[in-house]
Amino acid sequence: MIGRDDFPLARVPEAERYPWWSVAVQRFGELSALSQLLLGATLGFHMTFWGAFWALTLGVVLLEIVAVLTGVAGQREGLSTYVLAQWTGLGRHGSSLFGLCTAVSLVGWFGVQNAIFAKGLAALAGTQVPLWVYCVLTGAAVTLIVIYGFSSMAWTSYITVPLFLALSAWAIRSALARHELADLIAMPPPGEPMSVAAGATLVAGGFIVGAVLTPDMTRYNRSAADVVKQTLVGVTLGEYTIGLTGVLLAHAVQSADVVHIVTTEVGVVGAAILVTATLKINDWNLYSASLSLVTTVYQATGRHVPRSAMTLAVGAAGTALSIAGILEHLVGFLTLLGVAFPPVAGIMIAEYYVVRRHRAALAHARSAGTLPPHVESMSLRPLLAWAGGVAAGYLIHAGIPAINALLCGFLVHVALNRTTSRGSDGRADHRHGRPRRREDGGGEARRTGIASGVSARRRCP
Repeated sequence: MIGRDDFPLARVPEAERYPWWSVAVQRFGELSALSQLLLGATLGFHMTFWGAFWALTLGVVLLEIVAVLTGVAGQREGLSTYVLAQWTGLGRHGSSLFGLCTAVSLVGWFGVQNAIFAKGLAALAGTQVPLWVYCVLTGAAVTLIVIYGFSSMAWTSYITVPLFLALSAWAIRSALARHELADLIAMPPPGEPMSVAAGATLVAGGFIVGAVLTPDMTRYNRSAADVVKQTLVGVTLGEYTIGLTGVLLAHAVQSADVVHIVTTEVGVVGAAILVTATLKINDWNLYSASLSLVTTVYQATGRHVPRSAMTLAVGAAGTALSIAGILEHLVGFLTLLGVAFPPVAGIMIAEYYVVRRHRAALAHARSAGTLPPHVESMSLRPLLAWAGGVAAGYLIHAGIPAINALLCGFLVHVALNRTTSRGSDGRADHRHGRPRRREDGGGEARRTGIASGVSARRRCP
C-alpha cells in the first residue's frame, strides 16, 4: 500500500504520539495560510482596526474553548473525530451523517485553498498558461503530501511555518514604511462597514470546522496539558498575527485582494513563500476529509478503504472545485459554516463532559486499547439538538450566530438527555465500567463494525 493509513478506525497507540510543540506547529500552520490573510483583509476592508480586533477576539475565544474541549477528548481517547462522535452523542448513523457533511465541507475548503494557491502561482509566473493547469499542479502536490500522513505533514509545517512568519513580518514592515501605524489604526474601512458580530462570525466560521475536528490532530498528543498549550499558542498567535496583519495591509493598500496585497507589499519572492504556506492548511483539509470518508464508508459497507486511496479521490474532487471557481463564494461559505458546525461541537462537548453516557465504556475499552463493542444505532436527540442549533444560529439575530448555534446545540442535547430515563438508550453500566447490551428488535445487540475487529487488526500504519 502506498503511503500511511494513520489509524483511521482505531486508537493511536502511545508509541505513535508526538511532542506538543510538533503538533502545535501544525496547528499554527493551519492558520498561517493565504486564507487567514484573506480573512484579515476582508475584516480590514469592512471594519476599523479596533472593530476587527474585537471581532477577532470574540472569534478566538469561541474557537479556543471548542478546540480545547474537543481536543482533550480526542487526546484522551486517541480517536479521530468521526470515530469518537459515535460515543459522544451522535451514534452510528448520526456520526455517518456528520462525516458526510464534514467531507463535503472540507472538499469545498480544499477547493478554496487550492484556487488561492494556484492564483498566486499564476500571478508569480506571469505566463499565459491557463489557471486550471496551476490548480491541477497545486492540488496534486498537496495530495502527495497527505498520502504519507501525519509525519510528512509535520515536516511540511517545519518548513512553511517559519517562512510564513518571516513573510508576515516583512509584509507589515513594508506597509509601515510608507504609512504611520497610528494612521493605519485610525483609518476608516475602505469598504462597506461590517458589524463586530458579523466579523466575529466570519472569524469563527473561518476555522470552526478546524476547531470541531481538533481530535483528528490531538489524538497524536501525549497529554491534556499539551492540547491546551498547543491551542493557546497556535490559535492565538495564528488568528492575531496573521489576521491583524491582513487588517493593516487592507488599510494600507485599500484592497481586500490578497494576491494584490502580497504582490504590492512584498514582491515576487514574498509571494512565492506566501502561496507555499497554503500547503499547511490544505493538507489538513484533505487529511480530515479522508479520515471522515474512510469511517463513513466502513460504517455503511463494512469495507475498509485505505486512507491513501480515499485521499486521491478527495484531492481530485477538491481540485475540480477549484477549477470550477469556488473561491468566488468564499464569504458566503464562511458564514454558512459559522452556524452549521458549532452545534455538533456543542453536542459532543455536552455528551463527553456533562451527560457522560458512554464515558465508562470508553474508559474500559481504552484500558485495553480497543473500542467499546456496542454503539447506539439511531437517536433523534442529537439530530434535534443539531437542527435546533442551526436554527438558533440563523434566526437569533442578537449576539454572535456561531456562539448561539453552539450553545443551543449544547443546551438542547443536555436537556433532552436529562428528560430521558437512565437505561432507555443503551447507557454504560457505571457500576462495572462496561456497556450494557442494547437489545434490538431481533434480540441481538448492536455491534459497530469498527469495534468488531478493525481496531485489533489495524495497530500499525
